[in-house]
Amino acid sequence: MGWLFSRARIEPGWLAVSLRSGAIDFAHGRPSLGGDIQVDRCGTRGFGSDGEAAARTASDLEFHRYQCSTLLAPSEYQMLLVDAPKVPPEELRTAVRWHIKDMIDYHVDDATVDVLDIPPDPTGGGRNHSMYVVAARNEVIRSCIDRFERARIALSVIEVPETAQRNIAALLEPEGRGVAMLYVGPEHGLLTVNFGGELYLSRRIDVGMQQIEGTPELQRGDIFERVALELQRTFDHFDRQYPSVPIAMLALAPQPQDTGLADFLAKHLDLSVQPVRLGELIAFSPRSQLDVEGEWRLFHLVGAALRQDAKAL
Repeated sequence: MGWLFSRARIEPGWLAVSLRSGAIDFAHGRPSLGGDIQVDRCGTRGFGSDGEAAARTASDLEFHRYQCSTLLAPSEYQMLLVDAPKVPPEELRTAVRWHIKDMIDYHVDDATVDVLDIPPDPTGGGRNHSMYVVAARNEVIRSCIDRFERARIALSVIEVPETAQRNIAALLEPEGRGVAMLYVGPEHGLLTVNFGGELYLSRRIDVGMQQIEGTPELQRGDIFERVALELQRTFDHFDRQYPSVPIAMLALAPQPQDTGLADFLAKHLDLSVQPVRLGELIAFSPRSQLDVEGEWRLFHLVGAALRQDAKAL
């Protein structure tokens, strides 16, 4: 998402960075000779509480040598599905602002927007061509920029978890078939559907890891049934909207512990359910190995580090 500014690249690839209270999370993806992207730096570094602590840590980690990106938190933006305006490309952002003015709870002039195209179904006939509009308050973007400026990290790109998840799911796509992926975060789940390396569907699910882990194991059935029902309804709708995009599997992103969700979904869905370990999909350098909890916590940062320059968002 080209919301910010560009600068000359030093190290190849992207360093995805998350600044949070008392710590910096990071993951760097570097193109390999074979064309794939390997993660050669990945982890978390804590720092003190004074105003210069984040800047000193970023300097120690030599972030100035990298092209950096970050991710918005789910509460900081909206992902809105609209019909693609039939306008020239140079007029697209102006046109989508008009489309979303009644879909956001603040004035559209106070919004920063970008678009993510959904390829039209070649068998769709006269169906409308759709796209996602990502909208965030200008003040949210300004606050994000300010945090990185205070830490003296030259930020080039702001992304959203949906596009990061797309990058990982694309590694699982079989030829001619799509892949659904479910990530269960602390407060909610994120379901995406990929096909041909493109994001076709994004949906949030109101069940998170805090709710699952806070429920005794023997009483989790009701929660899992809600998830399974939401997934099946979404897949049925997707089949009607995109009949030429068969979904091969549901990939379940890493979880901090085995909650029983994978086994439950495998028994209650009409799709193959495949738990995912990042270490089996992506080449990590020896100094970047993650345990299960780390794969869950840094999942979307790793996805953002897989960004390809040619990709929108």
